[in-house]
Amino acid sequence: MSKITNLYTDGACSGNPGPGGWGTVAYFDDGSCHELGGRDGATTNNRMEMQAAISALQFFASTKQTTQCVVYTDSEYLIKGITQWVKGWKKKDWKTAAGKTVLNQDLWETLDLLNGQVQSQTKVPVSWQHVRGHSGNVGNERCDTIARGFSSGQPPQLRQSSTMGIAAPPPVTQPPSKSVTPIPSPPDLQIVSMLEEQTIHLDSNDHIPREVRVAHLHHLIDTLRITDEIAKSGYLIASSELADLMDINPSAVTSRGDRWAWRNWVVSRVRREGNQILWHLERVDGD
Repeated sequence: MSKITNLYTDGACSGNPGPGGWGTVAYFDDGSCHELGGRDGATTNNRMEMQAAISALQFFASTKQTTQCVVYTDSEYLIKGITQWVKGWKKKDWKTAAGKTVLNQDLWETLDLLNGQVQSQTKVPVSWQHVRGHSGNVGNERCDTIARGFSSGQPPQLRQSSTMGIAAPPPVTQPPSKSVTPIPSPPDLQIVSMLEEQTIHLDSNDHIPREVRVAHLHHLIDTLRITDEIAKSGYLIASSELADLMDINPSAVTSRGDRWAWRNWVVSRVRREGNQILWHLERVDGD
């Protein structure tokens, strides 16, 4: 049987929150690949990044492969979360340092469980590798195309290897969270075909529990306060850091030009420092 050499993942969201999609591509040592994708009608970019990674680990686990699992993503939020932050969150019963419920806890718990399962299967930790988005990397670009296609309701034709002889991985089972009601996976968060995708319509966030929606609001308020402090103090902020605040890809920051508005702030390009562009934020209230 062909062996998976690496996995690429990506997520996309229109509106953030809004309709989103995710894409995963598994590459094999015989040159073939297997593509997966799906969508959610009301979600965020970070949740789609995580869903793509979940599908990647599920797929890898279903192959029973024992060589190391290597996952490439352009999401620093995903990599830092699964390799660093999750350890502290679990020790604090899924609370942040400020005592607040961890945002996207349901997906973090699933991802953490899968991460451990794959490590048990291969006897070595999963290798999480960061790849710069929109830099011409074939795997990253293809995942981005899949994710954006599902997000817009126009999914591309997925290439799926016929030589693998394995079915779609089953959903992960885990005990319910104590602090956040788990979000049941809607049909369109599973691996879907183009025909299935055309019959799925989730145009509201009614399926998301109130507790999670409130947690999103608390996270938004924290984000706005941090942004306001950066502006008041006159700090310069790098593209990747600004992207984390806005919950978008860094490429979406630089593609907006040298001066643009975001919520209550005007964002202006100052200079380039190394491989990063530095930005200045100015608070603007009213019209």
